[in-house]
Amino acid sequence: MTTTTLAVLVLLLPFLGAAAGLLLGRSAPGFVRPLAVLPTLTAAVLAVVVAARQGGGRSIDASTRLTPTGSVPVDLALHLDGFAVLVAVLVGLVATCVQIYSTAYLKDDARYPSYAALVSLFTSAMLLVVYSGDLMVLLVGWEIMGICSYFLVGHYWETPEARAASLKAFLVTKLGDVPFLIGLFALAADTGTFRITGILAAVTNGGLDHPTLIALLLLAGVAGKSAQFPLHTWLPDAMAGPTPVSALIHAATMVAAGIYFVARLLPVFAASGAALVVLAVMAAVTMIGSGLAALAQDDIKRVLAYSTIGQLGYMSGALAVGDRGAAVFHLLSHGAFKAVLFLAAGVVIHAAGTNSLAAMSRMGGLTKRIPDAYWTMTVALLALAAIPPFAGFFSKEAVLVAAEHTAFGDRDVAPAAAGWTILVAGLLAAVLTAAYATRLWLLAFRGRGPEVPDHGRQPVAMTSVLWVLAVPTIAFGLTAGALTDWFDGQGLAPSLTTAVLSTGVGLVGGLVTYGAWRHTTAYAADRPPVGAVVAHPDAEPALVEAEAIASHTAVYGTIADAPDPSDPGRLLLGPLHRHAVTGFHLDALYTAAFVRPVGAAARLVRFLDREVVDTYVRGSAAIARGLGTAVRRAQNGNVQTYLGALLAGTLVLAIAAVVFANVYAGA
Repeated sequence: MTTTTLAVLVLLLPFLGAAAGLLLGRSAPGFVRPLAVLPTLTAAVLAVVVAARQGGGRSIDASTRLTPTGSVPVDLALHLDGFAVLVAVLVGLVATCVQIYSTAYLKDDARYPSYAALVSLFTSAMLLVVYSGDLMVLLVGWEIMGICSYFLVGHYWETPEARAASLKAFLVTKLGDVPFLIGLFALAADTGTFRITGILAAVTNGGLDHPTLIALLLLAGVAGKSAQFPLHTWLPDAMAGPTPVSALIHAATMVAAGIYFVARLLPVFAASGAALVVLAVMAAVTMIGSGLAALAQDDIKRVLAYSTIGQLGYMSGALAVGDRGAAVFHLLSHGAFKAVLFLAAGVVIHAAGTNSLAAMSRMGGLTKRIPDAYWTMTVALLALAAIPPFAGFFSKEAVLVAAEHTAFGDRDVAPAAAGWTILVAGLLAAVLTAAYATRLWLLAFRGRGPEVPDHGRQPVAMTSVLWVLAVPTIAFGLTAGALTDWFDGQGLAPSLTTAVLSTGVGLVGGLVTYGAWRHTTAYAADRPPVGAVVAHPDAEPALVEAEAIASHTAVYGTIADAPDPSDPGRLLLGPLHRHAVTGFHLDALYTAAFVRPVGAAARLVRFLDREVVDTYVRGSAAIARGLGTAVRRAQNGNVQTYLGALLAGTLVLAIAAVVFANVYAGA
């Protein structure tokens, strides 16, 4: 079987599993879980085979004409290079772990068949984006992921948080997709093709007439899909969906799609120095702003959501300095440890019965109840904080080394200003990352108070995948030297200067946070548990999470914050805390600038439609009804009345004829 045939099977198997799961969900529910897990697992294994066959050598291309368009044709094309095959392995691995985890997490959920089918469809759409060699076909996968995220984030549709979050995610990403689509058409108009290989060849030969305009239009779509400033606000709210969905979106699918798209078309963006500077500024603001926001969140999943935004900022930063190898390297390592963090967070929420870090800080014995989640989450947080020798250290160092080389003129792909922007912002973000990772670990696992209720060990389906994903979290960075052929042949080894500097500032951030926690724990000992309502832990994990979200909002008035004086984040941020906890009021700004004006315009249109347009319609109907009433009175069935009317009409016509005859005779 050829490599291209295997790649097609990688795309089709999750899709076929989704279709079969939907068809058999009601008639044969016993087949739903196998149909969710086995096709995705098989696709993951085949993706590994495709990666091994491709071997980091020359890209493998195959295509067939999908449809003639009269101008730029659309091809059903595959483009398998080193980046594509490695990202496909990540997607397959994480999706398989999510499906296995979900069999226990939503074991009694009545909507599990549709949920599992949507996850499989989501996986297939991302694989289509990864393997596609034609931008129009890539766009199909891009948009399918958007609609899947809408349904999956809104899985707990009974809660207002989930309904609002799903709608917000859909609208914000679509807001970016509009200029993105225009940019794709403009790119095809300049280069004469939608094929990625043809576009890259045209750029190399100077065939791009409007590089800055096209790059900026495409960046708008990337900012929406990959949650970069200023279109990042949907991602923290999307935590209202089930935890496995959060893991899938954050680790391997939707938010990774934008980064991967820029990496595939990096020469298009590199053709405009201005676009790279814009991307660098966007990445820098994203890294620092998300780090500050993460340090203020009370919901454990929102901390991880802002963490994802910041790590995507690192990837965007690597692309802004023209190093797609470093960007994809960090995408892969981040996918592994972020999947561990979210899936472990689901175990923590189930065991503690709450998503509130303030509530967890007043509980004891959580580490004894969930040792698997405790150890794997500790490893993943160390990787997130870029502590050697974990994967996050090597991939983050690759980004900083690329920024350093650009800043000092050793690389001329991007302007030096972009390099300095990413280098400085990356070091500041390293401090913040270590700080909020340390805060999360201390509040979740070093709480003091009554012991967490013991309701037995977590299901094996939930804990086993944590250890599977912990392996690349620990070891992937150490294999970077053996994977240089898959990364354009460039070295990804860290440099001594940036390694010492970034690790040093990270350790400072962690130690300062630990000191602040030791100082504030006295408040926790002397004060009540700030109204921390804990959902009952005996229910299935999905139900516990839904109740935890609802109870957090009911008790604290918001999903993001808790009035906890013992929170070290409050001490570290000081007066900035109230701004950081709301995401620096961007939602309020967008509400004032866009939502309210659009709502006012909609109300005006409704008023004009009802009171003006409908007035004419109702008036026409009233006239017709009045005439009908008048005519109806004449139609009373009385023959004498009809004869009288006929004679009267005849008399009127005769008089009129005489009058007109005299008038014309006189003339």
